[in-house]
Amino acid sequence: MPLMGAVYVGASGLQTSQNSLNTTAHNLSNIETKGYTRQQILQGNKIYNTIGNAAVSSMQVGIGVDYTKTRQVRNQFLDASYRKEAGRGAFYDICSETTGEIQTLLGEMEGASFAKSLSDLWTAVEELQKDPSSSVTQGVFVARCSQFLERAQAVNNGFIEYQNNLNARIKDKVDEVNDYAEKIFKLNRLIQKNECGVEEANDLRDQRNYILDNLAKLVNIKVVDDGQDGVEVYAENVPLVLDDYVNKMEANTGDNGFYNVTWGKSYNYASVFNFAQEISSEIGSDIGEIKGLVYARGDHRANYSDLLTDKQGYNNSDGDTIPMSSSVVMNTQAEFDKLIHGIVTAINDILVNGKANIPDSDQATKLTATGFEIFQRLGSDRYYDASYATKPNGYIEEDVTGSPVDVSTMYTVSNLKINPDLLKQPTLNSFIKPDSSVDVAKADALAAAFSDDVKMTLNPNTTSTFNFVDFYSAVVGQVGNTGSVYESICKSQQATVDSLEESRQQVLGVSSDDELSNMIRFQNAFNASSRYINVINDMLNTIINTMS
Repeated sequence: MPLMGAVYVGASGLQTSQNSLNTTAHNLSNIETKGYTRQQILQGNKIYNTIGNAAVSSMQVGIGVDYTKTRQVRNQFLDASYRKEAGRGAFYDICSETTGEIQTLLGEMEGASFAKSLSDLWTAVEELQKDPSSSVTQGVFVARCSQFLERAQAVNNGFIEYQNNLNARIKDKVDEVNDYAEKIFKLNRLIQKNECGVEEANDLRDQRNYILDNLAKLVNIKVVDDGQDGVEVYAENVPLVLDDYVNKMEANTGDNGFYNVTWGKSYNYASVFNFAQEISSEIGSDIGEIKGLVYARGDHRANYSDLLTDKQGYNNSDGDTIPMSSSVVMNTQAEFDKLIHGIVTAINDILVNGKANIPDSDQATKLTATGFEIFQRLGSDRYYDASYATKPNGYIEEDVTGSPVDVSTMYTVSNLKINPDLLKQPTLNSFIKPDSSVDVAKADALAAAFSDDVKMTLNPNTTSTFNFVDFYSAVVGQVGNTGSVYESICKSQQATVDSLEESRQQVLGVSSDDELSNMIRFQNAFNASSRYINVINDMLNTIINTMS
């Protein structure tokens, strides 16, 4: 090889070694940068010069080393697995958080537990049973009913407030998904623009991968390489980011004030999530924080009437509504309301028309029965009327037009108040019969309503029956068991995510020891190329000086 050509061989070594040193320094400087991927220089031979032809040799001479590319060291399989499991972990984190919040709501409200108010009410009923004619025990009973309703409504308001909190978070997370989608779309364009030549936009790719990791925690995604240095992203099997547009999610407010997560007009505002699909790890339907928030919140304010359905309807959905059994908040809210509805209905039934101690066959007595409800519906005027004695419970409510409406079975915790007349004069509900005898049967009926098994089941999935006191304990126990299950799943899922992240970091993470070893190697290569050029330079000087 001519000496001048040999200079280019040394120069190629200098340049390639310098590029390798720069890449190594770049790796070391970003060792703590989130989302950074280790970069690696690939080297190859420059084209060969052919100096002749021979039967035993190609007679080619190399002209040095060449920089091929600076690549990112990643494993697509580990990336996909990590994103899937991270999304699943986010889903169950929401489930665990929700059960913990519900346990707090049921356990303590403003320093006093609801269980205590229920216990105090039961104690007041027992005292009333001992001396039903006493104005003191009657007054304590009405006061305990008022305290009971106040605490019940505080718990229910806690449910509503938490649903509102979850609802606001859903809107924020949908906006976050759309923001990530826009950034991915822009990064696709920037990467394609920068990589038109020989430059590798690895730092931009790192930004895109970091966003994809975060996006995967919010919603179930699938990432597809478009073959043009960009990626296509599908969320819940629907395009989110394509080469030419972004298909944004929308959070539209429904009639109840809850946000419905849908796609845009081009997809006819179809729901992002298929609620008819069972929540299962086997089919991958338990992925994404937004889905966890939507299921936890539910799609309405639940009450006891939501449990008046068969097991099939309780567990399944037509695809547009969330199954009751799948929403921890709605299910507990409905079960709690079922307890309040049962207690209120039982007390009012006994006090208003003596249903417990007047046989249906004794219409004469029933038509003349008198009494006052302790619990009333908000914004209504309800009273006993003999002409409505054949209706359930024998009392009516006037609507806004003054027309009577039979709504005696529609007590829910959100529409109740204590009868103001009884608050002023608790003895209006006298336990003294017209013949001046004490109505012991009515007091006994109240006690039996609390102590006897009233055949109340928690929901259509359960068969065990409870009285009022044990029912509440069963609700709390069910939430505790559910929370324990979710906590166990979260721990297991976190271990899986951590294991996958550790495997990823072994591939894409920067090791200071490895990079320092590379720096020494590339520095030696640079020095060797420099010495090679010095030798060629000395030889040229000798030849030139000799010829002159």
